[in-house]
Amino acid sequence: MRSRVFATVLLSISAAAIAAQPARPKITGISHLAVYTSNPAATERYYTFNIGAVKMPDPENPQGVKYALSATQYIEVLPLPADAGVNRLDHTAYNTESAEGMRKYLAAKGWKVPAAVSKGADGSRWFAVLDPENNKVEFVQPNPKTKVDAPNAIGHHIIHLGFMVHDRAKEDTFYRAILDFRPYWYGGMNPEKIDWVSQQVPDAHDWLEYMLTSGPSGSGIPASISQRSLGVLDHLSIGQDSVDTGYATLKNGGRLVDVRTDAHTQIGKDGKGQFNLYDPDGIRLELMDWHATQKPCCSSFTASDPTPSE
Repeated sequence: MRSRVFATVLLSISAAAIAAQPARPKITGISHLAVYTSNPAATERYYTFNIGAVKMPDPENPQGVKYALSATQYIEVLPLPADAGVNRLDHTAYNTESAEGMRKYLAAKGWKVPAAVSKGADGSRWFAVLDPENNKVEFVQPNPKTKVDAPNAIGHHIIHLGFMVHDRAKEDTFYRAILDFRPYWYGGMNPEKIDWVSQQVPDAHDWLEYMLTSGPSGSGIPASISQRSLGVLDHLSIGQDSVDTGYATLKNGGRLVDVRTDAHTQIGKDGKGQFNLYDPDGIRLELMDWHATQKPCCSSFTASDPTPSE
């Protein structure tokens, strides 16, 4: 009888502990990509003239600049640190409905978090953590009163971010197991092997792309990777109704002059049209169609595509 009562008490305590675990606040899409610049004037021209973003004060760092595409998405450009080496990526960032709720959620999962969230100069709230491979990741609660008008932007929706990943399983312990990112598509230059793994945020359709460096493809990235090669892996993508139309808009407007780009638009392995541009420090910006126009290589899509209205 006593053991039965004890077991009942333990079950009650366990149930209470589970109930006390904070729920994960919604992750509603990509917030921004933060990159370094070695030439602020050239970078400003690239993001304002070539890409058409609006220059604004950086809400997180007074030394930085925000190039906004919409009220909730932007590229953050920071001064190049002395120890950056070939790296030009500072962090990736996702929007959440509650920065403080996300901080408490991650803490309850045993993840190292700061003691408090920070308040941006624009009224946003945010905090940063490190993922399993020590990539800095931010969670941003935007200020709903923020307004942005970017009529010349080549697009207004960052649909995915990508960065160099060494160990897919290790990164999945954070993005998949804790944050609930969902499978979207995977593929590789060789259809039998995997170079890229895409997973959508849990409460929208924007996605994160692992740019695998030592996975099943076996291609690997050398320790002495060049700045140019790393910039191809670390990238952002802007959604397009038609990449060909977007390309024509840039070309006809003289917005591809003195900019490193691919020679032409193309269809990617995922069946979507794409066109690549590179900022003055080599970070890739990919224009990409919302939807595939050809059958994708390697795997089928397992979730709906992002849309302009998100």
